[in-house]
Amino acid sequence: MERGKMAEAESLETAAEHERILREIESTDTACIGPTLRSVYDGEEHGRFMEKLETRIRNHDREIEKMCNFHYQGFVDSITELLKVRGEAQKLKNQVTDTNRKLQHEGKELVIAMEELKQCRLQQRNISATVDKLMLCLPVLEMYSKLRDQMKTKRHYPALKTLEHLEHTYLPQVSHYRFCKVMVDNIPKLREEIKDVSMSDLKDFLESIRKHSDKIGETAMKQAQQQRNLDNIILQQPRIGSKRKFKKDAYTIFDTEIESTSPKSEQDSGILDVEDEEDDEEIPGAQDLVDFSPVYRCLHIYSVLGARETFENYYRKQRRKQARLVLQPPSNMHETLDGYRKYFNQIVGFFVVEDHILHTTQGLVNRAYIDELWEMALSKTIAALRTHSSYCSDPNLVLDLKNLIVLFADTLQVYGFPVNQLFDMLLEIRDQYSETLLKKWAGIFRNILDSDNYSPIPVTSEEMYKKVVGQFPFQDTELEKQPFPKKFPFSEFVPKVYNQIKEFIYACLKFSEDLHLSSTEVDDMIRKSTNLLLTRTLSNSLQNVIKRKNIGLTELVQIIINTTHLEKSCKYLEEFITNITNVLPETVHTTKLYGTTTFKDARHAAEEEIYTNLNQKIDQFLQLADYDWMTGDLGNKASDYLVDLIAFLRSTFAVFTHLPGKVAQTACMSACKHLATSLMQLLLEAEVRQLTLGALQQFNLDVRECEQFARSGPVPGFQEDTLQLAFIDLRQENGTPSCTCKFWKPSTGCEDSKHNG
Repeated sequence: MERGKMAEAESLETAAEHERILREIESTDTACIGPTLRSVYDGEEHGRFMEKLETRIRNHDREIEKMCNFHYQGFVDSITELLKVRGEAQKLKNQVTDTNRKLQHEGKELVIAMEELKQCRLQQRNISATVDKLMLCLPVLEMYSKLRDQMKTKRHYPALKTLEHLEHTYLPQVSHYRFCKVMVDNIPKLREEIKDVSMSDLKDFLESIRKHSDKIGETAMKQAQQQRNLDNIILQQPRIGSKRKFKKDAYTIFDTEIESTSPKSEQDSGILDVEDEEDDEEIPGAQDLVDFSPVYRCLHIYSVLGARETFENYYRKQRRKQARLVLQPPSNMHETLDGYRKYFNQIVGFFVVEDHILHTTQGLVNRAYIDELWEMALSKTIAALRTHSSYCSDPNLVLDLKNLIVLFADTLQVYGFPVNQLFDMLLEIRDQYSETLLKKWAGIFRNILDSDNYSPIPVTSEEMYKKVVGQFPFQDTELEKQPFPKKFPFSEFVPKVYNQIKEFIYACLKFSEDLHLSSTEVDDMIRKSTNLLLTRTLSNSLQNVIKRKNIGLTELVQIIINTTHLEKSCKYLEEFITNITNVLPETVHTTKLYGTTTFKDARHAAEEEIYTNLNQKIDQFLQLADYDWMTGDLGNKASDYLVDLIAFLRSTFAVFTHLPGKVAQTACMSACKHLATSLMQLLLEAEVRQLTLGALQQFNLDVRECEQFARSGPVPGFQEDTLQLAFIDLRQENGTPSCTCKFWKPSTGCEDSKHNG
């Protein structure tokens, strides 16, 4: 029952819905009927709706039929009117057709003209469009043509900027054209070509720089020398106005916009041709010799292309290789100063270039890189100088080398490089210089001593006297009062040696110049070197002369006199050093000269040599002694050999007048003792087994001759019979006296003329 009620309710709702849809269909515009019909099909009762629709159509047909029947007469009248109208319409159609035919005939030419006008307008529009497109493409083609010209003339940096403008500004506007695609595809190749060509220019620049480093360094060192000369002039005589600075205060930063760079400068390998200027004021700057544009161009090109790091690494690597080549000294560098000069020029040239690159580029090289190269250069340079300078035996070459090293250090110091190690190394070379000086002066002293005549210097005029006194500090009032001609007590080697010692001091002083040493250090250096000259070189030279086999007593005596005067001159050498160093001898730690010891040692050696030489001469005379110990003849005079010996001793001791008294006395006493001892040995020889009275008489006469010589006082200063005591043992050894009268004395024998002989 309930189901029946529910079905009935649903049927009523469906019928109401269908009725609503039919009303909408009747009242709704045809174009909007779709949604209404869709609602029918979305439901499930469209069959019933169709029935409803058919019923509604039939109802409307009946109404239409009723209406037509009601208006039939009017319909017939209307048809009649329409038939009349059809005839008129046919006439009108004919008229229109005729009018149209006439119009078509009359407008045919106009149509043709219009077609021509249409084609003309179309062409005009096409031309205008073509012109617009060409105006858009022409800048691209012009830029590309400009790019090719720049590439052809090797203006690579402007070409790179042109390429950048072409790629980012012009090509995007015409990217749909085929030629544009060709250009776009060609751009990477052009970039690589620019990179390769610019790198080739850089390689040429690096090669040229390597070859011309010595020229650059030479110019920089000339500038340093010129600046030092100017500084010295300013110190001596201040000058108004500003001097020309050696190093430029600021470097000109390279302009990145190089549109106007000339092809010639673009192709320059890096070194400009600069003639040597004779005038020092016109010396060009070291940087002015170099055209750095290849480096700047290549750097900017690689920066724009995003490969700056690659360029920096390549540049630094190549320069490190060149640094190692520059720092490799030639094997024969030590032979001439030019070898050292070329070596230094190359090093200076290398670092002048790097310093300029450091200040004119932003990061191509940095201070750490420069410091690393300099540390390597410093160590290798010092090692090379130590090795090669050790071969130098010429002090002049060593001194020139020192001056060159100082100029080398001063030049690099101007560019900000630390050079303290070079000056420390110069102190080592100073010791070597001192050794070479000592060797040179050893030869000088040897020549002086060999060429000396070992005779007092004779002077015949006041001019000659003043000349000698001007060469050697000598004062003697008695000698000054003597008339000309007269003689100095010393020989020529005294003033010569004295002057050579002063020359040696000057030579030592030359090396200390420009080493930034204090006066005390210079004074100490000169004094130590002079001490070596005196205690080693001069001492050895004197000892060699004294120890010669053919040295004579006269020469030995003169050497003693000479060394005495040289010893006295040491105080003047002290004053000479003080005057040139301005360091007083009383200053703490001031080294004293050891000349006194040197000359004393030489004098003692000469004295010993005199004693030895005298004894040898005595031995030579005694070799002539030929005693006949068994003779029965009674002699009446001393032996000939002994007479000659006594004459030799007298003449020898006569030369000793200028010797110090003790030296002459010691030599005389030594000779007498040696003579007595030698005669004693003759008497006591084992071969002498028997003696006759005649032999004893002859020997006694010889002893008496010796005693008479001792009694004559050949050398002043002996007290009474001091010299005669040398023969007392010989007299006692002689045994029984030859006479027993009251005139017999042990020291002199028999003084009675009747018994004498």
